[in-house]
Amino acid sequence: MKITTAFLALTLAGSPPIGRVVAHTPAQNVAHNIAQNTDVRIGVFSLFHPHQLAVSAPAGSALVVHAAGDSFVLEASSGVNVAHIRVRAGDVVLEVGTQIFHAPEVTVTNRENSPGAFNLAIPGKIKRRYCGTLEVKPASGTLTAVVTMDLETAVSSVVAAESTPDTLSEALKSLAVASRSYFVAGKRRHHDFDFCDTTHCQFLREVPATDSAAAKATIATRGLVMAYQSHAVAAMYTRSCSGRTRIPAELGLPPASYPYYSVDCKYCRQHPARWRTRLSAEDAATLRSSNESSRLALDRRLGWNTVPSNTFIVRKEGEQIVVRGVGQGHGIGLCQAGAGAMAKEGADFHEILAHYYPNTVVVTAGAAPPR
Repeated sequence: MKITTAFLALTLAGSPPIGRVVAHTPAQNVAHNIAQNTDVRIGVFSLFHPHQLAVSAPAGSALVVHAAGDSFVLEASSGVNVAHIRVRAGDVVLEVGTQIFHAPEVTVTNRENSPGAFNLAIPGKIKRRYCGTLEVKPASGTLTAVVTMDLETAVSSVVAAESTPDTLSEALKSLAVASRSYFVAGKRRHHDFDFCDTTHCQFLREVPATDSAAAKATIATRGLVMAYQSHAVAAMYTRSCSGRTRIPAELGLPPASYPYYSVDCKYCRQHPARWRTRLSAEDAATLRSSNESSRLALDRRLGWNTVPSNTFIVRKEGEQIVVRGVGQGHGIGLCQAGAGAMAKEGADFHEILAHYYPNTVVVTAGAAPPR
C-alpha cells in the first residue's frame, strides 16, 4: 500500500466524470511513450537498520560473493555456504569460512555474474529468499542491502505480500497492474535505491512459488501498466476504504500527475472494516484525520495498527482518548477489499481498474505503435 507516492492535486472535483475510460491519445502511442523498466533496485530489511547480515545459497545452487577484488563461492556441497557481513568503522567486514576481509561494499551474484536465488538473513530476526543480485554497503553505522531484481519478479513479490490466499484471480491481476505501474512510474524514491520493501513504497517479501496465484496473476498481466495522458501512473492502493475512496488533497498530500477521484466502493460501504484504539491525550493531540503524515508518525511510534486509517472519530473516556474508525490504509486509489468484491460479482481486472482509476488506459509498456 503506497503511503507517500506521487500524489496529485485535484483541480477537478472529488467525483469522477461520467463515462468509462478516456484515452487522451491512442493507446498504442501511449504505450510507446512509456519505457518498460526491466529491473528495479529495492532496499530490503530497511526497518531493521541491520548491523550484520548472513547470505547463503539455496540447496542445489551456488553463489559468488565479490569483495575488494576477491571472489568466494558459496555452495552447500563445498562445506562453505554462508557469508557473514558486518559493518565496522565505515567499512563492510566480510567473513567467509576462516577468511575475513574489509571492503567498501560486497556484491553477490550467481556463477555467471548474473542474478540468482539467494537467502538473506538478519541473524536471529528474519530470513527471506530473493532472486536477483545483492549489494551491501555501509551507511551511518548500519548496512544497506539492495536487491536488483527483474520487474516481474518484483511485481509478483508485492502481489504475494499484499494479498490473502482467498483473493480471486481478477482482483490479483488488478493489483499486479497497479503495482507494476508504480514500479515503472515511481523510481528513485530513495537516494541509494529506487524503492524500499515497506509500505512507504510497496510492501514486498520474498518471491512466491511459480504455481502460486500471485505468480499466475503477474504472468497473466505481464508488461501491462496504467497510463494517464501518455504517462504511467504511480498507482496508489489501499487495503480497505470507508465506502468512498479518498483524494490526496483530503489528507494533506502534495500534487502529482494523475488526478485521483473519490469513487464509490459498495463493498466497504456495506461491510466497513471497523477498528478501535485507545490513546493518551498527548498522543491524540497529534492526530488529525485530514493529515496522513500525523497518522503515520503516530503509527511509527506506537505500532502500524494503532490508527489503521484516516476515517475516525475521537472521544474522551476518563483519562484516555478512544479513537473509533473504519478502513485500513490511506484510502486512495484501488481498494483491495472492493476489488475482491467486484471480482466475486464477475468483474474483470480492466473493469476494476477503470472503476478505481477513472480516465486511465491499460497499455503494454514499451509497445511500439502500429505503422
